[in-house]
Amino acid sequence: MKDCVNDTRTMEGTGINKQIKRNWYFTLAFIACLSCNSNFVPKPKGYFAIDLPKKEYQVFDQPGYPYTFEYPVYASIVKDTTFFGGTTENPWWININFPQFNSRIYVSYIQISEKRKLDKLINDAFTLTNKHTSKASSIDDSLINTPNNVHGMLFKVGGNVATANQFFVTDSVKNFLRGALYFDATPNADSLGIVDDYLLLDMKHIINSFKWK
Repeated sequence: MKDCVNDTRTMEGTGINKQIKRNWYFTLAFIACLSCNSNFVPKPKGYFAIDLPKKEYQVFDQPGYPYTFEYPVYASIVKDTTFFGGTTENPWWININFPQFNSRIYVSYIQISEKRKLDKLINDAFTLTNKHTSKASSIDDSLINTPNNVHGMLFKVGGNVATANQFFVTDSVKNFLRGALYFDATPNADSLGIVDDYLLLDMKHIINSFKWK
């Protein structure tokens, strides 16, 4: 009798398991039918909305500096005193900070001389830009030539690079200045694109309003 009871339980358990499996198969089939009549659309990647302030500018014209220009009211200028842990070449290096966007334009000024010839400074500027070649998807350059005797080149580097917007300006005789926009974030052309293009307009305004003293 004990054995018969054990056999009966085994048979009952088998029947229940079969019923559960049958119900599970029906459920899967039903879901499959529903999916056949619907299109799956992946959710697009999203980024945080960014408030872009109105374009307004103010003048940077400090005593002793060999240049002047207009910069955004939502930016601040800080004197740069270090260069890769050392001192700057002269006291006229500055950072144009954009706290709202965690970014800044590093501005370095050099006096043209026998030791620092113009062609060498220009070659160095191109070399610094071309360092991004391995990660850049494109490098576009535009000539700068303003009525204020300011000449140079503007670089727009595409892709996930550390600095997408760079420039240099000179009077070809005495003064040479280079600027590069950096973000305090991992380079990502998709997430930084809107801000990068927005600050590029400010960089162009700086260049167009730039004057040598």
